Amino acid sequence: MTMKLDLPNFADDIRKLVTEAGSHPPVETWRPERVGEIDIRIDRSGKWFYQGSEMERESVVRLFSTILRLDDDGYCLVTPAEKMKIEVDDVPFIIRLMDVEGTGDKQRIHFSSNVGDHFSLDEIHPLIVLAGAAGDAVPYVTVRRNLKAKLATTVYYELAELAVSNDKTGQLGVWSQGTFFNLG
Repeated sequence: MTMKLDLPNFADDIRKLVTEAGSHPPVETWRPERVGEIDIRIDRSGKWFYQGSEMERESVVRLFSTILRLDDDGYCLVTPAEKMKIEVDDVPFIIRLMDVEGTGDKQRIHFSSNVGDHFSLDEIHPLIVLAGAAGDAVPYVTVRRNLKAKLATTVYYELAELAVSNDKTGQLGVWSQGTFFNLG
């Protein structure tokens, strides 16, 4: 069954779910029967839009980000009762801040996203660098589940300043949590 959804009622339902489940509900386990779409779009800069207007309430964007899931048919907001497909221009999140502890292969790199996710670069949250349309390097990191964030240009430059050559492969990259990540 395909349906359209009213945003205010949907937001109230999500608040209840997040309160019950903690900051990130187990959306990957939910298989709702009601499926539809909602006029929400996330642009390349990580801004969320509802019916063409930017969603300015950060609390609502953060709330919706907790029930975001990437399925085979695209990005969707999921509750136990409903799955609403949305549009995402590239990836849903942007890494805005980076912090570093330690040096060398003992270094730990921490990231913060535009929707309040905080995590360390590691095997669960790997860095990948892809070639962009203009042949430039575009860095992404896995935030949670199979959801990715693009590193803001300033963060990528900060990361590049930490780059070292891997003694075994000769590749340029960074160490975090004992793992070497190639910068492309």
